[in-house]
Amino acid sequence: MCVTDADPFWSVMIPTYNPRQDYLEKALGSVLEQDPGPERMQIEVVDDCSTKVDVASMVKGIAGERVGYFQNPKNLGLAGCWNACAARARGVWVHILHQDDYVLSGFYNRLEKEARTHPEVSLIATRSFGVDSEGSIESMTPRLAGLEMGSTAVDAFFYSNPLRCPGIAVKRGFYEEHGGFRDDLRFTLDWEMWVRAISRSGGVVTSEILSAHRRAPGNETERFLRSATSLPDIERVQMVIAATHPELDLKKAHVLRCTEALFMARSFAQAGDQAAVSANLRYWRTNASLRQRARHFVASLIRRASAAF
Repeated sequence: MCVTDADPFWSVMIPTYNPRQDYLEKALGSVLEQDPGPERMQIEVVDDCSTKVDVASMVKGIAGERVGYFQNPKNLGLAGCWNACAARARGVWVHILHQDDYVLSGFYNRLEKEARTHPEVSLIATRSFGVDSEGSIESMTPRLAGLEMGSTAVDAFFYSNPLRCPGIAVKRGFYEEHGGFRDDLRFTLDWEMWVRAISRSGGVVTSEILSAHRRAPGNETERFLRSATSLPDIERVQMVIAATHPELDLKKAHVLRCTEALFMARSFAQAGDQAAVSANLRYWRTNASLRQRARHFVASLIRRASAAF
């Protein structure tokens, strides 16, 4: 990557598809509150041919002329739109912020400090809150102590993805040299990218929580979880990671995926979502070992007996 003095430090790229007005306002507002000016920060919405809303008018109504707008010539899908964001970025660091997520005060200053302290790395990140459709905090991503001082170690990514997209920025040069998001992955395309960036060039993850990832009915994350299509995609990304990191235990990964399917089925049952329960149970029944199913059966009998008393 050839960096010039004319390049902004940041490119904040916001991929959209039929966004909710209030969510997009929150996303853009959280960036504009920290805006150092156009010379230091490019802010652009990249719309993947929305069919239900006029995104250009929405963006102008929210941010006037400060935020750029571009519409893809055709619908490119998740990976295609994210890659279009990276390709259009002019900044040294690229922050892809999804339309329903947002950042907290101090996010850009904190990450810029890490970028200048660790010029060798290609990924900088903060932890994230998980929030519901109304913005109430439900969870938080774990602290990754092994990456707080910079590292190429990715063992924390073997069995789950401990990072969330709104907390992460990647050097534009990394995308240019090593390629973009893989379109053969759907739920886990970000997971693979973080592993690729950290293992090849190093990454830093701060201990602070300065971003928020929203899980709301109808968004991509929720659709993948409800349909259980997240689970075979997790298997695919773990196979990709294991190809270069053979210490990843694929048998352990398999057991954990089946356990996750059962956990999600119970979670959706509490929410009364029978279709999601059926999808996750179908995955569990198809993939769980006889030993796992036997343990589940015994545990169910014990729970029923306890409830009877």
